[in-house]
Amino acid sequence: MAHDTITSVEVRRSRRRTATVSAYRDGERTVVAIPARFSRAQEREWVAKMLARLEDKERRRRPSDAQLVQRAHDLSERYLEGRARPSSVSWSPHQGRRWGSCTLVDGSIRISTRVQGMPEWVLDYVLLHELAHLLHAGHGPAFWQLLEGYPRTERARGFLEGVSFVQDEGGATPAPADDDEPAAAGA
Repeated sequence: MAHDTITSVEVRRSRRRTATVSAYRDGERTVVAIPARFSRAQEREWVAKMLARLEDKERRRRPSDAQLVQRAHDLSERYLEGRARPSSVSWSPHQGRRWGSCTLVDGSIRISTRVQGMPEWVLDYVLLHELAHLLHAGHGPAFWQLLEGYPRTERARGFLEGVSFVQDEGGATPAPADDDEPAAAGA
């Protein structure tokens, strides 16, 4: 989630931490861990640096629709010999339990906003999966063969399965995303 508004920042000083600084989001709070020996000036400096790094990282994980189109084009060129040519690629909050979908009639691809913030290689897998559907509608052997070239397919499917497990209240079996494919696939 983008953090355009000011969130609370919790600074955690650690005697065991001697040189490294880390930061992460915990809901609407940002936690910055620093060495206990840092002065207040160093603390302010590092909090500002780490907030900027987190914002940059989050921005990269939430590309615009125009960036999605370019990313889809690049993935098609790299893994599908440029054969998949979507007419549009956009974020969609209306995907229900699906990570993405495509409409063969008009070549449009929609990616669930739930994918925003996930690692780039997971987004690439979801995009590539939908691009492959432009070439093969179902999930038969020819479809999966198209995805064999992407080195993180299995990892991305596992990641998505893990996300689905957590979202399904402790792991109730998720409903299929489409015809014969599990709702989530991992990273």
